[in-house]
Amino acid sequence: MIKKEFFVALEDLEKEKGIPQQTFIEALENALVFAYKKHTGESSGITVKLNPEKKTVRFFSTKQVVDEVTDEEKQISLEDAQEIKKSYKVGDVIENEIEPKDFGRIAAQTAKQVVMQKLREIERQNAMNEFEDKEGELLTCVVRRIEDKSVYVDIGSTVSNNGSQIEGVLMPNDQIPGEKYELNQKIKVYVKKVRNAGRSAQIVVSRTAPGFVKSLFENEVPEIKQGVVSVKAVAREPGQRTKIAVYSEDPMVDAVGACVGAKGARVNAVVEELGGEKIDIIPWSADPLEFIAKALSPAKVIKVMELDGENSARAVVPDDKLSLAIGRDGQNARLAVRLTGWKIDVKSESAALAMSEAE
Repeated sequence: MIKKEFFVALEDLEKEKGIPQQTFIEALENALVFAYKKHTGESSGITVKLNPEKKTVRFFSTKQVVDEVTDEEKQISLEDAQEIKKSYKVGDVIENEIEPKDFGRIAAQTAKQVVMQKLREIERQNAMNEFEDKEGELLTCVVRRIEDKSVYVDIGSTVSNNGSQIEGVLMPNDQIPGEKYELNQKIKVYVKKVRNAGRSAQIVVSRTAPGFVKSLFENEVPEIKQGVVSVKAVAREPGQRTKIAVYSEDPMVDAVGACVGAKGARVNAVVEELGGEKIDIIPWSADPLEFIAKALSPAKVIKVMELDGENSARAVVPDDKLSLAIGRDGQNARLAVRLTGWKIDVKSESAALAMSEAE
């Protein structure tokens, strides 16, 4: 059967990893019951009791005392039970210890499998708990496999003593268009979501989320990490263009300049990580109309007027800057809308004048 060394091993696990023996005992008792029934073909009530203190494993055949027997293998009548012991009453469970034959090897194998499986589950759960606090963080990981356009990456865990890895998934919609990934390639990712649902738990990572760009700037710009400069908003069309609004309460600090860096070093490092994606760094303003004017950069805005309706405005630009303000396929104006949270009607100066005269 299960040797005493097994219980000693459980004691060692408790000391080394801080996992109580009882965590394994219940799972092991249930597994041994299942293995015993499968081995013997019995369907009667069986219980197994492990005693770590005495280092014993005992098997019992059980029957419940009932008024009327409907299952002779699992039940016993009150009359028959009281012939064994007068004090038995309906609902009691009678246990008779049994000695399993030819079950030692199977019991030992079962015990080993259960402990190893439970250990993996606990370490995995601990690691998942660690990553629940990492949503919104930037991590470096390694590409391990690519299946059905999804990229699976290994993310290191600090809670696992054996250096095991936790798997993250980079789904197609979280991949920058045009990027190619290779096995064993190191890539930076943004922890988008930790889905912890037992065996189906997974970490969803992204390279397209606006938070990815924000995290890259936090990594490159010390002033952001220190809280001197704050990122107020990010609007992004992955692989093409990003607008990021920054601000500093310190009048002596140039928030945009801090993000650009000397000779553009900081912003260029982010652009390189994004594969050449264009980045507009916008100075944030508490005045929404002023913020809208800046958000339409690189186009020059003559004026911005608030319109009737919630968060709605009209931006007037020089005639020769209209296409620049709107951008190719409307991208610049679209990103400005996302960045500011306002509906923006972009008009050329001549068109705005004609509308004003008509009104």
